Amino acid sequence: MESYVKLTVLDQVGQIEFFHPNKNAMPSDVLQNLEQTIVEAGKNDNVKVIILQSSGDRTFCAGASFNELMTIKDAETGMRFFSGFANVINAMRECPKPIIGRVQGKTVGGGVGLAAATDYCLATQYASIKLSELSIGIGPFVIEPAVSRKIGKMAMSQMTIDAETFYSAQWAKEKGLYAEVFETLEELDLAVTTLAKKLSSYNPEALTEMKHVFWEGTSHWNTLLSERAGISGKLVLSKFTKKTLKRFRKD
Repeated sequence: MESYVKLTVLDQVGQIEFFHPNKNAMPSDVLQNLEQTIVEAGKNDNVKVIILQSSGDRTFCAGASFNELMTIKDAETGMRFFSGFANVINAMRECPKPIIGRVQGKTVGGGVGLAAATDYCLATQYASIKLSELSIGIGPFVIEPAVSRKIGKMAMSQMTIDAETFYSAQWAKEKGLYAEVFETLEELDLAVTTLAKKLSSYNPEALTEMKHVFWEGTSHWNTLLSERAGISGKLVLSKFTKKTLKRFRKD
């Protein structure tokens, strides 16, 4: 199966779904398509609320595509790749519509950043999280502002340093990443659908104004996340990272 990002609009709810055959990893083309689709949904007058989800049952997002990271030969290309995550997070932040996250399974690295950049995130008990970047020689620089904003600097630091541990969905809820955690996928989908339906019936002007309040104090993120992408873009060229990535490469 080939990767995709698609937008489905039904009853004023825009459902954005992404997929990649390697555990919903994020290469540059998927990141670019996801950014554009979020912008498109934000401008669509038929959409009042957005659901962000991935395909499959047990993996929400595996983060950056290791295959693509292996091909990066210079800092400019590295910065361009990591800017893909920055652009998606900023598109979510600047989107005038509320974004509900539906996290059905494990999520790693950049995927945690996506979950953190939603306005309200729901998950299943299988939606454990991990920030593995330090273990491969880089760091969660681009997603840090979004993650720290949701779970706090101390919890962010804990996950970053303990880079090879998955933290449970319940832990993520206690720290503020998830609003609710459900036992089954069916319960998650019912909750997401119910919430989206309620929000779509509310005053869209009020929703937009509240979105501005939610993201108050983040107007500098366009510059900040770009700078962070530059840091990751340089570190991915290190011998340590290149050697480590070879162990994880998926053909």
